[in-house]
Amino acid sequence: MSPELDKPITYLKGIGPKKSESYKKLGIETVYDLLYHFPRRYIDFNSPVPIAEAPRDEPCVIRATLVKKLSAAVLRSGMSIFKAVMTDGQSDITLIMFNNKFGFDMLKVGQEYSLYGKVTGDLVRKEISSPLMLDMSTGESVEPVYLLTEGINQFALRQAERNALGLLGDFIYEPLPKWVMKEYQLCSLTYALENIHFPKDMNTCAIAKKRLVFDELLTLSLGMRLLKSRSREQSGCVMKQCDITEFYSSLPFELTGAQKRAIGEVTADMCKQSPMNRLVQGDVGSGKTAVAAGAAYFAFLNSFQTAMMAPTEILATQHYETLSGFLEPLGVKCALLTGSIPAKKKAALKEQIADGEYSVVVGTHALVQNSTQFKKLGLVITDEQHRFGVKQRAALSDKGENPHRLVMSATPIPRTLALMIYGDLDLSILDEMPKGRQKTETYAVTGKLRERAFGFVKGELDKGRQAYIVCPMIEESDSDLISVKKYSQELAEGAFSGYEVGLLHGKLPPDKKEKVMRDFKDKKTDILVSTTVIEVGVDVPNATVMVIENADRFGLSQLHQLRGRVGRGEYSSFCILITDNVSEESRSRLKIMSKTSDGFVISEEDLKMRGPGDFFGSRQHGLPKLRIADMSEDIEILRKAQLCAEEILRRDEKLTTPENKGLRELIDRLFEDDMSQN
Repeated sequence: MSPELDKPITYLKGIGPKKSESYKKLGIETVYDLLYHFPRRYIDFNSPVPIAEAPRDEPCVIRATLVKKLSAAVLRSGMSIFKAVMTDGQSDITLIMFNNKFGFDMLKVGQEYSLYGKVTGDLVRKEISSPLMLDMSTGESVEPVYLLTEGINQFALRQAERNALGLLGDFIYEPLPKWVMKEYQLCSLTYALENIHFPKDMNTCAIAKKRLVFDELLTLSLGMRLLKSRSREQSGCVMKQCDITEFYSSLPFELTGAQKRAIGEVTADMCKQSPMNRLVQGDVGSGKTAVAAGAAYFAFLNSFQTAMMAPTEILATQHYETLSGFLEPLGVKCALLTGSIPAKKKAALKEQIADGEYSVVVGTHALVQNSTQFKKLGLVITDEQHRFGVKQRAALSDKGENPHRLVMSATPIPRTLALMIYGDLDLSILDEMPKGRQKTETYAVTGKLRERAFGFVKGELDKGRQAYIVCPMIEESDSDLISVKKYSQELAEGAFSGYEVGLLHGKLPPDKKEKVMRDFKDKKTDILVSTTVIEVGVDVPNATVMVIENADRFGLSQLHQLRGRVGRGEYSSFCILITDNVSEESRSRLKIMSKTSDGFVISEEDLKMRGPGDFFGSRQHGLPKLRIADMSEDIEILRKAQLCAEEILRRDEKLTTPENKGLRELIDRLFEDDMSQN
């Protein structure tokens, strides 16, 4: 890799210590960071419209020659206004610039410019204020638009990018092996970096972007596979195959075929020389906890302890109650360890755990404290692992001799992406629902039917049931949405004045969140008004109806996760999606929700339908932050990158050959601390 890439940006002309602090806010500290700070979008100046046909109050491109500069005016506030007359030969337009004498002085009479901005005025007089401008004599026709911060404008950032490329010269470095570039028809990295920042047209920009996206997804695929191979060290908890028929026969219900298959995969892994590293992924209500219980029972028969970590006390308590119900009749002693247990009782409990009196310990982050020790920890189970930091998960595993690890997630991820998100884990999918699980009837309605929907909710409440009402946001500043606090108060005083209404949102302290959820679970409140913090949460079998306001603001997968909070008991359950967005896209999305309850089908549809953006919140899942690739847009490149990664590792499983040195450096850079131990 070129040594210039790691130089601080102060090495570049025009960037001193003060300016470098502004760049730091954008995450830019080195020349590499700068070159990999990619444009958010591009303005294509190749399709101008005549001034006379420019749409009102909508950004557009016009092309015009500067005819005359007018005298500057200074307002009382001290603001300077600069104006110039421009023409496209048929119509005139007035250019207006504010407090930009330098930019105004740079403009030349008689020179043709492309302008991008909103045209205002009327049929007689048209104006354009502070547009983005391109001098047509430069030959450029595409303008990149970057994410900025205070103290840095587009012009300054572009100049810095130009200086960075100039510093590197004609040859930067080429991390990809030649056979990869040829097989996947990729341009050189030098070409890609030049044309992502200074494309001649949108075609060269697309060629550059394809290469950079491929690099990023290939690096991610390789890194995840190397993480997976890294976990194949010798386990100190190798178990022996034994009969768990007694576990199956003791359950008050019959396991699905998928649950039995998952338990078989888990127990087979636990008998191997290297520690298990497996994800059990299943829809809400698919029975992951029963799989965890089967694994814990198998560990118990092999004289090993099991630790299960949940993100909140109320979830830990729920898992404890379920696991102890399944296992204690079989002689397996279970303990609950959380932060709220009184100090004296907690100390005694920790002593008993260290002595091996308890075979299964369920808890929160209290499990990873230094004072919590196990006698013979053989299995670590993590629920919704993306809610924990890497260090917390590692700290729990460190309490045993390379114990087996089982991760549970209720977030259905498209099969095409599962390997990418959980590439360091083997995968068990629960694709069957247990018998008796209620299908939640789902209806999409407009705001005009809100009162009728609330009437339906009251009908359920009057039967002794409970309800959720979900709002998409909490910020008071969101002028287009009633804040959840105010909305909750209006419901309590209006439509549901005769009922107990609780309020749950992300800004509540953890202990208050726990209390609100416990009150709802204990039937002290009838309705829980909530933001999406209930997306992955507690079982409340008595809750049979959910109303989701502004449903068009959620992704399909998120709607499905929310809907999973109801239908968990013996009663018929319902979900009402309220939206005033009647666009074709919105209608088709909500139709999918009404049509299917299969989370995997929904996640695939979500992937197809959603535009740019972070499709399932990849950062929650512990993935490195991607700079240019988009999981929802670049699915085809992702598939190719995965195939390429497999072939590269088939040829060189540790990436130790000279031709793969550059790839190894890219992986180290992307994964940083995670890969440092590899």
